[in-house]
Amino acid sequence: MENLLSAERVSKTFAVPSGGEHTVLEEVSLTIAQGEVVALLGRSGSGKSTLLRILAGLIEPSQGRVLIHGQKLEGPNLGVAMVFQSFALLPWLTVQENAELGLFARGTAKDICEQEATLALSMVGLEGFEGAYPKELSGGMRQRVGFARAFVMKPDVLMMDEPFSALDVLTAENLRGEISDLWERGAFPAKSILIVTHNIEEAVLLADRVVVLGANPGCIRGEVNVDIARPRDKKGPRFLALVDYIYTVMTNPQAPVGNVPSTQKLNRFPMLPHARVGGISGLLEIVNDRGGKEDLPKLAESLRLEVDDLLPAVDASAMLGFARVAQGDVEILEAGKDFATAGIHRSHEIFKEQLLKHVPFVATVLEALKHKRDGRIGKEFLVDILDEHFSASEAERQFETLVDWGRYAQLFEYDADEERLYLPEEEEDLAV
Repeated sequence: MENLLSAERVSKTFAVPSGGEHTVLEEVSLTIAQGEVVALLGRSGSGKSTLLRILAGLIEPSQGRVLIHGQKLEGPNLGVAMVFQSFALLPWLTVQENAELGLFARGTAKDICEQEATLALSMVGLEGFEGAYPKELSGGMRQRVGFARAFVMKPDVLMMDEPFSALDVLTAENLRGEISDLWERGAFPAKSILIVTHNIEEAVLLADRVVVLGANPGCIRGEVNVDIARPRDKKGPRFLALVDYIYTVMTNPQAPVGNVPSTQKLNRFPMLPHARVGGISGLLEIVNDRGGKEDLPKLAESLRLEVDDLLPAVDASAMLGFARVAQGDVEILEAGKDFATAGIHRSHEIFKEQLLKHVPFVATVLEALKHKRDGRIGKEFLVDILDEHFSASEAERQFETLVDWGRYAQLFEYDADEERLYLPEEEEDLAV
């Protein structure tokens, strides 16, 4: 594949008002080949947007160089088009005129501008809105105009700087899917795509390669090949494994970045059954006392409960590897017997072992806490993550169960007043 765009050992520093310089990028080398989608993924301070602007020729690197078709870039890169997070439409121009803007600036004949803009607007579903002004459009429609304005340029590389982050979740999902569909059908009006994002699922959904950046200063830590056929199933085991792996390296700045083992099939977000630890323990004790295996309807009848009332504790026991459920029977496993008969201290240890082994999101939260300087993470941050996978109310319930299980395992504590998870005192000392 032809290399359309390359950065060779690019660094960028800016002067600071108090004197001296601040290095934003350091020794970054990156190549964009024809026919591929590349995602730049990094924390705040990793210089993602700065790198994009250097590649677009909007700012010059302090060191290194940018190549376009093998030639050093001098000035604005005419082979790229940009889609911004903030829409960046001119409010006094109509939808049609905003879409024509790039071609008009290059001196293209008016009839060609109109023809290409009309085609681009139809590609993004804005037929009939040509005469509207930006203030009359929703956020999603404004971003569609931004895409149309970029599409008319038919660039070598379409650059997108967090193009969906200013949209509501449903609008972003729809627009993301439409862009992906255009690419998969071979109808995309650009040879390659370079997208800056902070959304891991978005990167895995769209990209062929995910380039992970380190921060302060920005540098390339490594890249992950997305070895999944298109169209991609967001619930497929390989998709979930890639998301889980990238999430792990993103929350652990010192972890090496490479290819994900083919055997890794963890789902970081299985739905946690809403069962208290006491309910799980009580169920296991009863089953163990009755010989280790029990028919669920009979068990429910003897306890004067509905079967549905037992299911959360049963499902939790199965998820944590304490029990096995088959053909209406619940059978206690070795770990379940140990947990049911252990003393209080040992029961905490067993629960911790099983929780870390079977619920990978808990391990991820623990790692994030250990790498936070203050050993604390806000509830809002974690609920926002869960909200990507569950409804808002279910995300809250998942968080409550996570806290209950994690506290019993003595992995972390929760300050309800500050709404923050934090490490137990001994773990905080180790983290410092």
